[in-house]
Amino acid sequence: MRPVPRSHAAHAPAAESPRDRRPLAAVGGLLLALALFTTGCSVKGNDNANVILGKQDFVAKCGSCHTLARADTKGIVGPNLDEAFRASVAEGLERNTIRGVVEHQVVYPNREGVMPAGLLNGSAVSDVAAYVAQSVDRPGPDTGLLATAVEAPGAGKPAVEKAGKLEVAASPSGQLAYTTNKATATPGAVTITMANMSGVSHNVAVEAGSGGATPTTGTVIGASSFITKGTTSVTVKLKPGTYTFFCQAPGHRAAGMFGTLTVK
Repeated sequence: MRPVPRSHAAHAPAAESPRDRRPLAAVGGLLLALALFTTGCSVKGNDNANVILGKQDFVAKCGSCHTLARADTKGIVGPNLDEAFRASVAEGLERNTIRGVVEHQVVYPNREGVMPAGLLNGSAVSDVAAYVAQSVDRPGPDTGLLATAVEAPGAGKPAVEKAGKLEVAASPSGQLAYTTNKATATPGAVTITMANMSGVSHNVAVEAGSGGATPTTGTVIGASSFITKGTTSVTVKLKPGTYTFFCQAPGHRAAGMFGTLTVK
């Protein structure tokens, strides 16, 4: 069973369109408070929101679009939540008020934005809002049970090629990562298969060199099709050396969706 520590804090603005990002990043505590009360959003108090589940749901449903340092998510589609609430926190806006703003934006997303309606429902809205509110613009990693609520990106065992086949799965939690960031293979033709059950569109591509999050000067020698759920694959011919496998979706590689493939 999942651990059930309880807390009441919140999440930040939902995924907005790029043109919405500047006002969110610049908004102060007063404006956020006004937004809260003029929209009629009620701030919930001690309702035992589950921040463990909140972190897990945030990573799975929101992390591919939003950056939140404590959750180790690096999405760039929507606002960076730490930056979006930084001025408000500095001005003394209560985190429970931030939670109310977040809950309202999740339940009533901007129709011109990219966040879909119904992304979270029921208690998950309060859980996610509580986790985000207590986490935004706070330095350092999560501690205690929150520290292990979500597996670290790419922390799985290295993938090993067998008989010309190599399996590298996308993180099923919704993180912008593969389940492993290391793989080995022998020279020759190798078919790399990526399973993706996250609901986020990913692919797997291979280039020569070890550029990590930064593209190398090497040529992309192969890339699979993109898939939201299911499997996709690409066959590449590899010589001894070091390669990088990565996702070509905008921002995914920079967010950490890459790994090193060693061929020997």
